[in-house]
Amino acid sequence: MKFTLQHTDQKTKARTGLLETDHGPIETPIFMPVGTAGTVKAVHQRELKEDINAQIILGNTYHLYLRPGLEVIQKAGGLHGFNSWDRPILTDSGGYQVYSLGDNRKITESGVRFKSHIDGSMHDFTPERVMDIQRVIGADIIMAFDECTPYPCDKKYAEDSMHMTHRWLKRCIQQFDTTDPLYGYSQTLFPIVQGSTYPDLRKQSAEFIAEQDREGNAIGGLSVGEPHEDMYAMTELVCDILPADKPRYLMGVGTPENILECIALGVDMFDCVMPTRNARNGMLFTSEGIINIKNEKWKEAYIPIDPALGGYVSTFYTRAYLRHLIMSKEILGAQICSIHNLSFYLWLVKEARVQIKAGNFDAWKTAMVKKVTTRL
Repeated sequence: MKFTLQHTDQKTKARTGLLETDHGPIETPIFMPVGTAGTVKAVHQRELKEDINAQIILGNTYHLYLRPGLEVIQKAGGLHGFNSWDRPILTDSGGYQVYSLGDNRKITESGVRFKSHIDGSMHDFTPERVMDIQRVIGADIIMAFDECTPYPCDKKYAEDSMHMTHRWLKRCIQQFDTTDPLYGYSQTLFPIVQGSTYPDLRKQSAEFIAEQDREGNAIGGLSVGEPHEDMYAMTELVCDILPADKPRYLMGVGTPENILECIALGVDMFDCVMPTRNARNGMLFTSEGIINIKNEKWKEAYIPIDPALGGYVSTFYTRAYLRHLIMSKEILGAQICSIHNLSFYLWLVKEARVQIKAGNFDAWKTAMVKKVTTRL
């Protein structure tokens, strides 16, 4: 993997770059649609390419390991072969999913023993095992196994968890560096910064992660319920420490406003389930603001969803028709909303790249934050 920093904004820390993988290039800043179980919900691969223009998508180690299972994926030639997606893929290590299991998991120095949410069977994830699983899945970018601390948590817990995550990282690196990819193309490992919302812990973790000198770095443990001001403060602190010549991935973030503000702080990569999850409930993100398509005001709105985006779905269907589909609980309504929201997110980061290159990012961001937080 190769990352080339291309432009840096003069008034903020926003930048553009090119991330090159064996499955193709990724222009940054970028938003990555979440395909937890090997599919972005309600969206065809063709639509991801042609309408949404997704340059990279996510899969999840925990979910894919449980179903369909590693044997099925490996026989298909990895996740790319299984889901017929020929562009880059990133896999989350499953640390967040294991964290969210609550009482159904036990964390020790060795790793995590957890109960499947599908059938109650018991499983063990260790740093070494998670590296091997992600080798089988075959993502271009794989994540280190970490513990995502809850918010709020006391400092002692956050500190102990951070140090364990660092020890786990060393084991991940050892396993990754002594094994080979399975499908003839390269993979790269991203470590994850932890430390909750404690600045001294975040600083310590970011310095430790930077010292590992991997090809990219991630920021975890945010967007778990903390105030946005804390998210921004921790993100800025970490971005100022992580090396500028490597991509920075802020995990699980977030709203359009969050993405714009964190681009300004120096983040390059984002993912979040929000655009598709909210879409299935009739919430639309547009270039002019947020729409609840269920509202009565859209019943006779015979206008395109958002012509500024330019894609088929956003310009072909009317808000009135889409409201009818959602109110009628038609599957097509969820599909249209999902494709539209992802198109908007990819449009937003594309516009950010354009504005950074043009030297207008700061003023554009200020105006766009006002728009994307407006309820229409």
